[in-house]
Parts: sequence; C-alpha cells; structure tokens
Amino acid sequence: MSVTIEDVKYMANLARLQLSDEEAAGLVKDMNDILGYMELLGQVDTSEIPPLEHVSDAGTGFRPDKALSPLDHEDALKNAPDADSDYFRVPRVID
Repeated sequence: MSVTIEDVKYMANLARLQLSDEEAAGLVKDMNDILGYMELLGQVDTSEIPPLEHVSDAGTGFRPDKALSPLDHEDALKNAPDADSDYFRVPRVID
C-alpha cells in the first residue's frame, strides 16, 4: 500500500487543512516512509514473544489502591483561598 498525492489532499480536506503542493508532496513521502517502516516491522517474527502490558519494565507506576480515612472538614477548607463555614467560595463564571 502506498499513499498518493490524491490521498493526502483527500485527508487534508477531511481535516480542514490547507496544504501547499510542497507540503502535500512532503506528506506523501513521510507517510510512505512510515508505511514502509510498518511493513518492515511486520516481517519480524514475534511468535515466541509474549504480549506486553506496558512498554517498559517499570510497571504501571500506580500505587496500590487502598481506602484512607476522609479529610476532616476543617482540614479540607484550611488551604482554600476563600471559604465560608461550609464551602469553598469561587468566583462567578456564569452571569
């Protein structure tokens, strides 16, 4: 499969992009390079490789999920720039 100038112009039209002829020609080359690389990757034998959950060995980076006690009302409001006795006070955004 290869990308033609007509394909690029069609995709640009769908994306509401205005491309010059030079930009369109550059995208044809770039997209064909990407597709060529994908074909090269498709030739690699991965039948003995188990699927990965993540691309790195670092894992998910998430901490274990555990329930904690909720914040007390006073602690939740103590760093608020503006609060009344029960709520955070924020500027009006809708008139």
